[in-house]
Amino acid sequence: MTERQDMTRLTTVRGAGRAAREHAGRTAPGWAAVILRVAGSGLLIATAAIHLDLYLTGYRTIPTIGWLFLLQVIAAFGLGLAVLVIPSRFAIASRLAAAAGAGFALATLGGYLLSVWTGLFGFKEVRTTAGIVAGVIEVLAFVVLAALALAPAAANAPADGPAAAPARFPAQIPPAATRAAGLTAAGLAVAALVLFGLVLAGASSPAPAATATGTGTGTVLKTTTIGGTTVLTNAKGFTLYSFAPDTPTASKCYGSCAVYWPPVTGTPAAGQGLPGKVTTITRTDGSHQLTYNGHPLYTYIADTAPGQARGNNINLNGGVWHEVPASR
Repeated sequence: MTERQDMTRLTTVRGAGRAAREHAGRTAPGWAAVILRVAGSGLLIATAAIHLDLYLTGYRTIPTIGWLFLLQVIAAFGLGLAVLVIPSRFAIASRLAAAAGAGFALATLGGYLLSVWTGLFGFKEVRTTAGIVAGVIEVLAFVVLAALALAPAAANAPADGPAAAPARFPAQIPPAATRAAGLTAAGLAVAALVLFGLVLAGASSPAPAATATGTGTGTVLKTTTIGGTTVLTNAKGFTLYSFAPDTPTASKCYGSCAVYWPPVTGTPAAGQGLPGKVTTITRTDGSHQLTYNGHPLYTYIADTAPGQARGNNINLNGGVWHEVPASR
């Protein structure tokens, strides 16, 4: 009797140990999936927050780019929540949400790189801290969400129970397909990082509107007619703008603002024949910025050819910008 009881206890202990090991083996991938899901969702929501801040601080006034930013915000928040709340037991929906989030992150990064490199819908982006941070986050989001989409599905059948029905694609991705997709995702991530670095490295070169506007005797200002209004331009014909927060003696546009809106610097050329008064103010770096009738002057990086006035009446970088009428 005692021997039989001892055998029964031994069998029970061994069975419990085997069950514990099998349970641990099944739950470990589950925890990894949870970590990936939370991280991927957080990265998507972080990109949404950055785009929302940019949208509210002025991008909403840029034609086409404005509503695209709003669409990016809505999509990133929606996908981030979907990745977070869809449980892993709904394998197909969970994989699709993760794959959609990875594709969104890669597409958003591509749009940013294109806008920095060649311009997008008439708007040319410049290298800023917010843009660099958003780009890095988007690469990380792609890597994490791609890993989540390709992660093995959790086993649901009990160890000693009846075998579960074979899962269908994409609930359970074949190992060969997983390896191929993983290598492809890794290659895309590396390529995105390399392209990201190359584009940003070349983003510091000045746009045509930001190049020198003067001669050996001073900075030349001219006029042209745009939309029936005679406005001020630099020597190359690029429209000049004023910034509403400025004062007659001080510019309020520095840092990334001055990258989008390069100040017109130098000394006034003599005998320009303009109806207004041209003077200068001193910027914090010691350079002299031209003013016209008390308004510090700027060009706009999105103006890529003479006669354009894409910066007129837009609210960007903390204030409203206006083309400068020659009569003012």
